This record gives sequence, C-alpha cells and structure tokens, in this order.
Amino acid sequence: MNTEMYKLQTRYFDLDFIRGIAIVFMVVFHFCFDLNNFHFIDINIYHGTFWHYFRYIIVSLFLLCVGVSLYLVNESGYNFTKDLKRFFLILANAMLVSAASYFTFPHSFIYFGVLHFIAFASLFALAFVKLPKTALLAGITIIVLSYNNTLHMHWLYNILQMPLYLPKHPEDLVPFTPWFGVVLVGIFIGYKKLFIFNTVQNYFTKKVSFLGKHSLLIYMLHQPVLFGTVFSMHEILK
Repeated sequence: MNTEMYKLQTRYFDLDFIRGIAIVFMVVFHFCFDLNNFHFIDINIYHGTFWHYFRYIIVSLFLLCVGVSLYLVNESGYNFTKDLKRFFLILANAMLVSAASYFTFPHSFIYFGVLHFIAFASLFALAFVKLPKTALLAGITIIVLSYNNTLHMHWLYNILQMPLYLPKHPEDLVPFTPWFGVVLVGIFIGYKKLFIFNTVQNYFTKKVSFLGKHSLLIYMLHQPVLFGTVFSMHEILK
C-alpha cells in the first residue's frame, strides 16, 4: 500500500512539475508580449520566429497535461461528475478571459483561446480515454494532416466571423486542429505513464510543482497583474 501511494504521489508531482514549467514559460511569454505591446521592446510574436515556436511549446505542454490528467481521472472508470465540474469551471474562466480581452482588445478579443479549447476538448476526448492506442493513432494523424494543411478548420472560422462579429485576428486562437491531436497523444502518455521520470523533490522542483498545482488560478491572475504593471510603467514614463 505504501509503495502504491508513493507511486501515486510521485506521478502527480511529476505532472505538476511539467505544468509548472509550462506556467513559467507562459509568464515569460506574456510578459514579453506586454512589453512589446507597449513598445518597451520590439519583437515579432507571431510568424516564424522564436516567440512563435515558444508559444507552440507552451501550448503543447499544457495540452499534453490535459490528456494525461483526463486519463488519470477516468483510469478506474468514468468520473462524469468530476469531468462535468471541471468543464464548467474551465468554461466559466474562459468566458471571463473573453470578457476581459474584449475590454482590452475590442478588435482582436479572444473568443476561442486555450481555456475554451481545453473545456470542450476535455469532453470530446472522453471517447478516447478507454482507447489509448486509438487515441495515439488518431492524435498523430490529426497533427500530421494539420501541418500539411490537409486537415484544418479555417473554413469554420470564416463562416462564423461575419454573423457573430468575430475578429479575424484574435489575440489567441487554439483551433481543434492540430491541438485536439496533442490532447489525444497526452491520453496515451497517461496510459503508458510516460510522464513519470521520478523528479528529485528539492526546493526548486517543489516551487515549480506548486505553480503546476495552481495552474488555473495563476493563468487567470498573471496577465492582469503583468499587463497592469507594464501599462502603469508606460503611463509613468511616456
């Protein structure tokens, strides 16, 4: 029993540590985004640059963790109560992000960012939790077909933009292709326990793991703090 409990604790520590790394990367990215937005620095966030691919790494880490967590929660049998509670919690926070971004960037507000995606992807991915090998095959297929532009959802966004008055270039957009494929790969990683690498628990790793345990709260609070700080600096120095 003690051995099993130790494995369980180590497993979650490793997962929280990975999430914590993603959180640190995300804070760095958004801080640089805000500095760039107020012209303290001059970097290209969007196309074919370091920052463009850095964002891909951050989103990938988060979504792989989503898949792993989804498998772990439902490993011994579907826990629909917990799944639905998580869905509505994340969706509620996603709506707050949309509202805040509309106030800050009315012409490029976030209508389907990472939290919106996680909420719905977590529901759809439940169909693959008991089929982890199928999840891996489907996930890789989605990713490959997306990156050679065979599979994409541009047509859906083009249809919805006009009637719903959606911005053409939102501040954040996480479409189902290829990102749903990443979640599905995460399910297989959870099934094989490939995220367990016995992280040494010291002062540094425990602090990073702490960030991972509170990733949603940090996600919701960090950008208002960063944006407000950089905006204040801009107003004082202009």
